[in-house]
Formats: sequence, structure tokens, C-alpha cells
Amino acid sequence: MISFIIPAYNEEQLLGRTLTALTAAARALAEPFEIIVVDDASTDRTAAIAREHGARVVSVAHRQISATRNAGARAATGEMFLFIDADTVVNERAVAAAVAAMRAGAVGGGCAFRFDGRLPFYARVMGAVALPLYRLLGLASGCFLFCTRAAFQAVGGFDERLFGAEEAAMSRALHRQGRFVILRESVTTSGRKLRAYSAREVLGLLARLAVSGRKAVRKREGMEIWYGERRPDPEPAAEVLDRPL
Repeated sequence: MISFIIPAYNEEQLLGRTLTALTAAARALAEPFEIIVVDDASTDRTAAIAREHGARVVSVAHRQISATRNAGARAATGEMFLFIDADTVVNERAVAAAVAAMRAGAVGGGCAFRFDGRLPFYARVMGAVALPLYRLLGLASGCFLFCTRAAFQAVGGFDERLFGAEEAAMSRALHRQGRFVILRESVTTSGRKLRAYSAREVLGLLARLAVSGRKAVRKREGMEIWYGERRPDPEPAAEVLDRPL
């Protein structure tokens, strides 16, 4: 059994797209799977949309990404976990490669990723740097991280002391359990945050994180890009969705 785990907070705008693509990719594998959407105190139609697409909904009120991911894992029944963000479009190739890697002995891994829609210049530069850096460091992006149940339990799940960079901490922990791979296949994730926040805001936050290290991600304060009130995407959703992925 393959368990797809999606943490979600007020994702009614993009969750349907994510679930449609995921269901198609999962069915192409021709083996048992389940999709779990962990609704973390949403005030919109996130849970309803998840159910309309056949997902199982787990309701929590953490507003903390590590705890929300872990809640999904506790509810999962599969032996392989794939954590996918609610604004990320996967495809059959990436999902199949992740499953094949675990069947071949990998404890976990990630894949390449790109952002949808138009991006400001600073964001395009960041994207060009991020992918090779993630691969060099052997880190999975939070939008697509997979691992076996056994490896997940061995490391104790995502570190619930962290309000961000939990995927980096999990990647490092899984490295200690065995072979961790970064696939060549890619997924597409939303570039809305990069469009909604200025270069000064985003780069300033990254600089603070670089200086303060893990201490900076152990509190919600200062992490407004992820935990603050969501800003509207300057590019209408219809335009992003209509553009080829």
C-alpha cells in the first residue's frame, strides 16, 4: 500500500488540481494506494474538496507543519509514504520513480521541482540555484518527500520542534538510516509566495534563517511567509492553471 499524505491549510483554490493529478498518477501504478489530506484548522472548503476527490480527511488544529505531516503518517496504513504539498502537481513518472526507488532499497528521497506561473527575476534566480543546491546537499523539497514507513518510524517522524525547514531535518535524519535519493524526475509546485512577497522580504527572511540557524525555525514568529495571513497571488489562479505545467 502506498500512502500519499497532503498537509493543507485553506487550500481550496489549488487542492483540487493537486488531487486530480495525484489520483491519475497513483492509478497508473495499478497497485493499492490511499490519499490522506490533513486539514489543519482550515476555514474554507479544503476538507470538502478533499472528500469530493475521494481523499480521506484527517482534521487537526496544529498550525505547525511538522505536527500536521506526522498526523497524516499516524493515520496512514501503507508501507510507503509520499508527502506532497497541497499546491503541488505530481505526475506518473515522479510517483513511479519514488516507489521504484523504495522497492530497490532506498529509505527515502525527493525529486526535482519547478515553480508554476510567471516569477519575478529574483525568484527565477533563486529557482535556478535551489535545485542544484538541493541535489548537492542531498535534500528533498517539502513539496515532494518520500520514505518507507520503517525509516519514518526509525527517525521518529518530522521534528515537531520546527516550524520550517522540517524537510531538510528529515532528509538528514533519513540519510543516517540508509540510501537517500534525489530523483531526476520533477514535479511542479506553486510559485504564489514568490509572486506575493517582494525580493526584500523573501531574501531578508532567508538571511535571518541563515544567521540564526535552527533557532529561527523553532518559533512561528518571523515565519510569516508560511504562517501569516495568505496574500493573494498577483497572477490569477486561472492564468496559472491554464499555462502548461
